[in-house]
Amino acid sequence: MSNKSLKPDKRRQKIISILKSSKEPYTGSDLAEKFQVTRQVIVQDIALIRAEGVDILSTSRGYLLQQNRSPFLKATIACHHRDDLVKDELMIMIEHGARILDVKVEHPIYGELKGNLMLTNKKEVEEFLEKVENNNAGLLAELTDGIHLHTIEVSNNEVLKILKSALSAEGYLLEG
Repeated sequence: MSNKSLKPDKRRQKIISILKSSKEPYTGSDLAEKFQVTRQVIVQDIALIRAEGVDILSTSRGYLLQQNRSPFLKATIACHHRDDLVKDELMIMIEHGARILDVKVEHPIYGELKGNLMLTNKKEVEEFLEKVENNNAGLLAELTDGIHLHTIEVSNNEVLKILKSALSAEGYLLEG
């Protein structure tokens, strides 16, 4: 049976299987090509899979199955800076070994808005910023005058302390 003739429920099972076995995000376009369907069909499949309780992240680099088995320490840090300093902020985190999971802002009307980032190295930061620029997309922090939160993962509390100190030294850490 070819991928094109798969019944939708079987296709969704195979999508879950692909995402389970992949450590890297898988794009909707790649899945669409693999199953010989449109990207919109994949978007609908992902929505239905999520409705069944499977935790799939949609990142700027593709879909990723959320697996809560990380050996890292998860922390939330509050930051504040101008838009032109976002690259510097993200690079400081990466250089200190952080995985940048997301960015959140508190919008006065919509409440918490979150963007999944899943940035783990300098190349991914560059690609993310390039997508922002190429798509004329604004940063979430633009909605809140530069105030935002990042959920990050680091190897331990000592690394977190050093990272916060580096961000603070640059004036990026929002401190009470």
